[in-house]
Amino acid sequence: MLWMYGTILATIATVCLVVLTLRHRDHGRLKSLQEHEPAVAVTDPLPNGSWRFIVSGDSRNCGDVVMPAIAAHSARFTPSFYWHLGDLRAIYKIDEDMAFAAAKQGQVLACENYERLAWSDFITNQIAPFSPVSFYLGIGNHEVIPPKNEDAFSRQFADWLDLPTLQQQRQLDKEQPPAHETYYHWIQGGVDFIYLDNAANFFSDDQVKWLRHHLDSAKTDAATKSVVVGMHEALPDSLANSHSMGDKGPGSPGSLSGGQAYQALEDFRDHARNADGSLKPVYVLASHSHFYMENIFNSSKLTSDKTGKKKVPLPGWIVGTAGAERYKLPDNPPPKSLTDVYGYLLATVAPSGSIQFEFKEVHQSDIPEWVRRRYPETFIPWCFERNSKNNELSPADITPRCTPPQASTTAH
Repeated sequence: MLWMYGTILATIATVCLVVLTLRHRDHGRLKSLQEHEPAVAVTDPLPNGSWRFIVSGDSRNCGDVVMPAIAAHSARFTPSFYWHLGDLRAIYKIDEDMAFAAAKQGQVLACENYERLAWSDFITNQIAPFSPVSFYLGIGNHEVIPPKNEDAFSRQFADWLDLPTLQQQRQLDKEQPPAHETYYHWIQGGVDFIYLDNAANFFSDDQVKWLRHHLDSAKTDAATKSVVVGMHEALPDSLANSHSMGDKGPGSPGSLSGGQAYQALEDFRDHARNADGSLKPVYVLASHSHFYMENIFNSSKLTSDKTGKKKVPLPGWIVGTAGAERYKLPDNPPPKSLTDVYGYLLATVAPSGSIQFEFKEVHQSDIPEWVRRRYPETFIPWCFERNSKNNELSPADITPRCTPPQASTTAH
């Protein structure tokens, strides 16, 4: 059955069957269904004075299935916000979740309409399920695959890149950045949250200067007890370096600018102190690779200095588990690494500013009923069983490619 749907979509993808009302129709249906579904009871009380947030990234392919499951599953932890680390939709090809939702309605989604609807679909089917939880959004490399680009991303998601908390923080910082800047920060509950834009595989010079200036200010800021840095691609020289800012080799813009960011964060971690004399911890989060991995900076390159003296790596995680095609783990991964899973990172912030992170997996049983009704009965099992590079050496696409291969070299 699923192969038949895939064949139909691949062979007649050029047929223009316009779905002009998709966004508004699905948004209205989503609101109606959510109003009728029971609220999830709080089953995991917080330690006294603590609070929580959740993080993951890479929600293309099956994100319209997985993201609502993350929203429903995480409600029991009453998170203060969800932070998406980029790669919203595939763009270089039609996302399977959008294609098969259309197929359930007897429609075929052609590339022209897919490219126009992809980001509004993300708003309707991936952001809306988290309401009323705040949703912070990061940019990833798929957001700059033609015909999309950073300017289009900033316009489409202006409401999330200019949230009141981000506006207020810029006013407090006396900054006047371009409207809807794709790198930003805000302080909440004693934690300084920083998002860095490496959608092009490197940090701009202006962004590195901004980071250094901001960390210098945070060193003496009594409101900042710890720092959490989020980005799409992991900083270079990690245990997942082959798919990160360092994947183009030493001396590349990504390796150089990412190394500068790591050194700035390391310096902050080693010298910034709270009023009680304790060091301010730093935590670094990324996605891009579609698996879960912790302690990613425990590599030989980052744990020894030029004299051979051992150094403590920054705490780091990769959590690209929000719906994208799952990847193989690199050789010799750290303990607790996981692939062929979907889920999110649950963070519990103590009054001191220290943070405990725990990966929470979502399963087929966590998919809300209103999501199930949008798809043929074979599709959700496909997302969990077949949406993976671990099942086949070269799995065939079941939806059409929209961007020529030479123009989608960043589509990974």
